[in-house]
Amino acid sequence: MRIRAFQGLVPAPALAPEVACVPYDVVDAAEAAALAAGKPHSLLHVDRAEIDLPPETDHYSAEVYAKARENFLQLQRAGALVRESEPCLYLYQQQMGAHCQRGVVAVCHVEDYDADLIKKHEKTRKDKEDDRTRLIDTLSAGTGPVFLTYRDEPAVNALVARLVQTAPQHDFTAPDGIRHTSWRIPGGAEWVAAFGRVPHLYIADGHHRAASAARVARLRRERNPQHTGAEDYNWFLCVIFPASELKILPYNRHVFDLNGRAPAAFLEQVRATFGLTENAAPTPTAVGQVSMYLGGKWYGLRCPMDPKADPVSRLDVSVLQDKLLAPLLGIDDPRTNKRIDFVGGIRGTGELVKRVDARGGVAFSMYPTTVAQLMEIADAGQIMPPKSTWFEPKLRSGLFVHTF
Repeated sequence: MRIRAFQGLVPAPALAPEVACVPYDVVDAAEAAALAAGKPHSLLHVDRAEIDLPPETDHYSAEVYAKARENFLQLQRAGALVRESEPCLYLYQQQMGAHCQRGVVAVCHVEDYDADLIKKHEKTRKDKEDDRTRLIDTLSAGTGPVFLTYRDEPAVNALVARLVQTAPQHDFTAPDGIRHTSWRIPGGAEWVAAFGRVPHLYIADGHHRAASAARVARLRRERNPQHTGAEDYNWFLCVIFPASELKILPYNRHVFDLNGRAPAAFLEQVRATFGLTENAAPTPTAVGQVSMYLGGKWYGLRCPMDPKADPVSRLDVSVLQDKLLAPLLGIDDPRTNKRIDFVGGIRGTGELVKRVDARGGVAFSMYPTTVAQLMEIADAGQIMPPKSTWFEPKLRSGLFVHTF
């Protein structure tokens, strides 16, 4: 794979905890405003600039993107974001409890994205893609990295093991308890060579950011009669983690009612396809297992698996959707049906109990989709079902900014 060092912007060390922020798409405007309150250097003032405009402002209006650029330039004038003296790569470590993952921060080429050397597993929504395209183009910068993964490469692992013995550039613990540490790698020629042995990268999270970066590159190409392919707009910001270190949490389901069925009848119909174990553990322990909460009790289900099915059809979330949610509960399209909600695994199974006890219906606690399953689906050119993966911890935006 092609990766490259870049001469971007990084936070002044003392301001890194304030500048760094959650990804733009995990909070709504009200949540973003609350997180940025009293923090004038937070990158949320750039990524969600509507928080600095009147509440009635259309979030996709020209005023929002103009405000984002104004705030971005102000962060640089204030010394909150500082230009590096030379092109660098970085190592970015996140620690959540006992879990630790380390990714290489670099820029990747949009041609590799377009050629599917950087593989996808998710469709993008036009409105979200349009928004990030306009923001990246307005800023001439990528502020939020794309989260990539790859099958472990020993040469990269060896470089990481050496680097973490040295002093970091940034090291702080965010309000959510996750520790963020980064190391600066000037030039990074050894690292670039090591990634040359990696045949493919896979998007774990950030499909809209990647698609938008590729669109901006095409727009800039059209506007530039002297385009050569070497321009910085042909590259986009990524953090690249080895697959062995990633932590995927489940995406659980809550259906608000039993589609007109009595609980006893529903249980019998579920038993006919999935089998039922009473008083099961709330959290499944293996692929092919689902825990179901109904009427104050947990039940264990086993997903009937066809080993000849394609990689998407073999996923637990697909089996549950095709054999239970759709035929029994009438959840025809989980993307649009208003009778289902999805609960990220970071909130725990207690959240499912709370919701069902308060509102009724039935909840399903899933075993997490594995990185190997994600890669198999991407290799097959297929698309993951909606709400299949929840990656945690999330990447902070603002620790590394690529400009062009």
